[in-house]
Amino acid sequence: MTHHYAERSINKDTQEMIKRAEELGIETVWDRLEAQQPQCGYCATGLSCRICAMGPCRIDIFGEGPKRGVCGASADTIVARNLGRMIAAGASAHSDHGRDIIETFHLVASGKGGDAYEIRDPEKMRRVAAEYGIETEGRDDMEIAEELAEAVIEEFGMRKGKLQMAARAPSKRQEIWEKLGIVPRGIDRENVEMLHRTHMGVDNDYVNILLHGLRVSLSDGYGGSMVATEFSDILFGTPKPVESQINLGTLKADHVNIALHGHNPMLSEVIVRAAQDPDLIKLAKEKGAAGINLVGLCCTGNEILMRQGIPMAGNHLMQELVIMTGALEVMIVDYQCIMPAVTDVAACFHTKVISTFDKAKFPGATHISFDPERAIEIGKEIVRTAIENFPNRNPDRVRIPVEPVNLVAGFSVEAIVGALGGTPEPLVNAIKEGKIRGAVGIVGCNNPKIKQDYGHTVLTKELIANDILVVVTGCTAVADAKSGLMTPEAADLAGEGLRGICKALGIPPVLHMGSCVDNTRILVLLSALANFLGVDIADLPVAAAAPEWYSEKAVSIGAYAVASGVYTVLGTAPPVFGSMNVVKLLTEGLEDAVGATFAVEPDPKRAAVLIRRRIEAKRKALGLPHIEPDSIPMPEPEITL
Repeated sequence: MTHHYAERSINKDTQEMIKRAEELGIETVWDRLEAQQPQCGYCATGLSCRICAMGPCRIDIFGEGPKRGVCGASADTIVARNLGRMIAAGASAHSDHGRDIIETFHLVASGKGGDAYEIRDPEKMRRVAAEYGIETEGRDDMEIAEELAEAVIEEFGMRKGKLQMAARAPSKRQEIWEKLGIVPRGIDRENVEMLHRTHMGVDNDYVNILLHGLRVSLSDGYGGSMVATEFSDILFGTPKPVESQINLGTLKADHVNIALHGHNPMLSEVIVRAAQDPDLIKLAKEKGAAGINLVGLCCTGNEILMRQGIPMAGNHLMQELVIMTGALEVMIVDYQCIMPAVTDVAACFHTKVISTFDKAKFPGATHISFDPERAIEIGKEIVRTAIENFPNRNPDRVRIPVEPVNLVAGFSVEAIVGALGGTPEPLVNAIKEGKIRGAVGIVGCNNPKIKQDYGHTVLTKELIANDILVVVTGCTAVADAKSGLMTPEAADLAGEGLRGICKALGIPPVLHMGSCVDNTRILVLLSALANFLGVDIADLPVAAAAPEWYSEKAVSIGAYAVASGVYTVLGTAPPVFGSMNVVKLLTEGLEDAVGATFAVEPDPKRAAVLIRRRIEAKRKALGLPHIEPDSIPMPEPEITL
């Protein structure tokens, strides 16, 4: 193990816990990455194929090795197949999340939700119902809800031939999709077709495969993910600005601490209610605790932060480290981005890991199967388990390394437009006047190959200093919040124009829009701006970035951003560099097809220049005051692939 803690993270709490892991001889994600070196070059470039039993095959484009797989597949075909399957897996993860939410909504609409769930935003439900052509006038909420639930559930197949929420995109964008034949027809339909196309002997044209990859991603962005976001808002409330705190300092040494980790808010919302139960609070005090303290990890944490103001302990690379504080009674996990290693770390402490979804079991965890119809009962059972575990804590092993940092979250589209007076016009005017040069969505995960949170925070600081508004979701939001960038006072770090806007509205220069699935809020906001101006999304001075991504979900997100017309910069190279034809398509060819491309730039300062140049080029095309794009200097690289 190395002693270079500062090379692994920019955060003091992470550095302290990595040091503690070394002292205790506990393996972390960074140690396992180090043990994997050197990682397979064939896999890293997308040139390995194990789709059929004639393989596994690998293509050698650099030496004297094979240039074709056993079936005859070329490097182009193999790389495209692998990328297509990554998109399908990521889209499936988001879409299955959406299915869980809509099935719970259907239970509520059918009167089977018990006392756990209710329709908390009936006005939003009625707006969404109107999009589906459902009559709302003179009808009660439950009647509308049942019809709406049935209509959305049908979209997981392909009864209508086009996803309803795709109509939210500007008409010019929809025309592009129609021309390319990539209009999403059904949420599950496109994922299944990608698996079929990439079976041996089906689609071998790399362009055709990857165009369908865009279609798959659109079934996520305007389908599964958008369903998850909209119906979570309807069931649990549409977020509004809320103050909270973040980092490992949110744990309390004198409280029963429960961490909620994963992505689905169905259980976490119930745990919040259960933790407020007077009888359980009384039991916690009888066990010697001052109370019950909930903290979030990853996107389950973002969900309850956005709606309930529950503090965040950290993002993806923090999940092992929060256990090593010695102060955590229970980690509750649902699904996605949960390392199997958390149970190994928990075995070194008194912490219990409780898995809750039957599709996501973890060896070494206690499994309590979640049933929405028994949600409150299950929630109380889990909280009681945590309370009863509190006396097993060893106070001498508790290490809470930092004080918490303040943040403001809860910026749904409705909250942003509401702050602007109910119309996007003030934002449009600020962009036209140059007070705000443009807007960038920074999203994605942590990846141990990159110093934790460095890519997120440096890119964010570079952009806001140049009057570019930043909106964030997922692990990026957590990273920026830990660095103090999500308070109104952070406006002092912004350029003069953006600083003035933020101070006038009392908002941070970095707006937390939610969890990973809530990237769809960014799509909705961009569509609203484009429709207001009568242009396409690709015409707007906007961009996206994923500086530290690792997940297949991020591949799907990046693909639907580009398919929507948003230039997207990745900080980690996807496994495509084994085919220069695929690389050229993704970084150049898509510009002509969909009006946007990918770029790969691991150095966040250089990524900021690429984004600034793109934004200024779009301002120039719109006839707005601009800087000549090529005049923005590119710094020497500090980080390389």
